[in-house]
Amino acid sequence: MMPTGPHIIGVAGPSCSGKSEIARHLIKQFSGMNPVILPLDAYYHDLSPLDPAQRDKRNFDVPGALDHELLREQLLALANGSAIEKPVYDFATHTRSPQSERIVPGETVIVEGLFALYWEKIRDLLHTRVFVTLHDHVCLSRRIERDTKKRGRTPESVLSQYTETVRPMNEKYILPTKIFADIVVNGEDSLERSTALIMGHMRGIENSNQTRG
Repeated sequence: MMPTGPHIIGVAGPSCSGKSEIARHLIKQFSGMNPVILPLDAYYHDLSPLDPAQRDKRNFDVPGALDHELLREQLLALANGSAIEKPVYDFATHTRSPQSERIVPGETVIVEGLFALYWEKIRDLLHTRVFVTLHDHVCLSRRIERDTKKRGRTPESVLSQYTETVRPMNEKYILPTKIFADIVVNGEDSLERSTALIMGHMRGIENSNQTRG
């Protein structure tokens, strides 16, 4: 049974499709409701037991790379009005920081990441399920720009990783979750249009619940 409490939104889609930007824009629309974003990137497993060479060889584009049990546990806590200690992940070392970030539940919680619609036990906690779609070549172009500017990668290494793991894992695990979405938005549309579509869907849910009530 879905817990009462904050309205929980899941935003899934391929790498660099625009999920984070849409989530941040949604937050602005809910500014008076103490909104919270839970990025799935914070829930990668801690690889500190492995040496750096082994960490670099891990596939980070599979569901098993993420601690979805901790995510579910913390989502349930927020849904029931309890604060959580969200993990802080260091992408440079692929390890979890000893420090955490305290998150106090608001009226809206946004779960954003590749696999936001992948696990049934997570989907069952979502009131609104969003999938962001985008052509593969645009995702790759955005990823090259992001990783070369912000993560110190070379275009060649980004392309190699994209070809070997990102694209095939997207096709295997992420794209199939589109069928679970309540609403699909295009990552090339303006943020205003995408968020308006999502907000409109949420208002429809609210009006339907009021009518049934």
